Amino acid sequence: CAWCLWGNKCNLAIRLRSLHSRCQKQQIKVRVHTRPIRTMRNIFAHLCSLLILAIAVEAEESNRVKVTFVNEFPFDVELFFESSDGSRRVSQGVLKGRGGSVSMTTSLGHSFTYDTTNTRRYIEISQNSKKDVENAIILGPNAIFVRCEVSAHGGTELEDLDIIVRPQWSPWGAQRFLQLIREGYYDGCALNRVVPRFLTQFGIGADYAKRTKVRTNTIPDDPQVGILFRPGYMAYAGSGDNSRSSEVFIVMPETSESQLKYFGTNSWETPFAEVDLSNFGGDATLSPMARWHSYGDMPPYGEGPDSQLIYAEDGYEYLKENFPELDYIQSCFIVDEKFPNDPEVEEL
Repeated sequence: CAWCLWGNKCNLAIRLRSLHSRCQKQQIKVRVHTRPIRTMRNIFAHLCSLLILAIAVEAEESNRVKVTFVNEFPFDVELFFESSDGSRRVSQGVLKGRGGSVSMTTSLGHSFTYDTTNTRRYIEISQNSKKDVENAIILGPNAIFVRCEVSAHGGTELEDLDIIVRPQWSPWGAQRFLQLIREGYYDGCALNRVVPRFLTQFGIGADYAKRTKVRTNTIPDDPQVGILFRPGYMAYAGSGDNSRSSEVFIVMPETSESQLKYFGTNSWETPFAEVDLSNFGGDATLSPMARWHSYGDMPPYGEGPDSQLIYAEDGYEYLKENFPELDYIQSCFIVDEKFPNDPEVEEL
């Protein structure tokens, strides 16, 4: 074909169907020429135009990211794409309150808006968004309060464990935790790994079918945003990139500074919540965390419960037979969903 071009011995129809299709998806207007190209000047002019167009399309595609917007407000929200000059708003759909979501592919720097009571809120797709996995953006309050009733002293006492979920710290992590609480997943869940001055880990659900299903339903890692770990902070346990599912850990009281600095060095360890220590004067040693029974770390680091055996169908029978003094989460709920008109909740 190169000889045909050089000798001008054939009619070259530039159809470029593939490129034209890609441009249509990007809403780039392209005129596809089908008339013969008769001179070398025209040939090079067309080739240069196509090269510039291809570079522009590739540049646009390199900025494309997948995003899921999740609405954690108690009311429905309509999400809009807004043009850079503010002259155009295009609805992207209505997100139901308390967990409704919409997913899309967009570009870095694109702007979205939504309206709450007397307020228009703006979102810009961050340049720090990940391009290899889907990103989550939470619409809602900066703090969502959760209460769990937990046992202590080997199951001999029941206490309230108040948790503040921070969606801006770890959007995917917060969204998954709230989703599982709404589903009742953590009710009856064992605190299966309690290691003083280190961590308490839980999240292998009491229901075999549920824990088997959620185990492989992983979420993407969230970008690190510089949150330093402290006693009472919560993050997901994992086994590699994008491996988070349901198992979370709480940093225990009196954890060493060196260990606090080490938390977060793995990609999946982004804090998404913290235990509310305000009722204990900020002292984690006075909280229920300090009163959970410990059998030591999991094998091979200790003689505590084996996570793999808990995942088996008879996993909770294994726990009751071999670790009778283990503590458990009795129930968890989102406070303002259980008590929607409580003025004390609104004050929080």
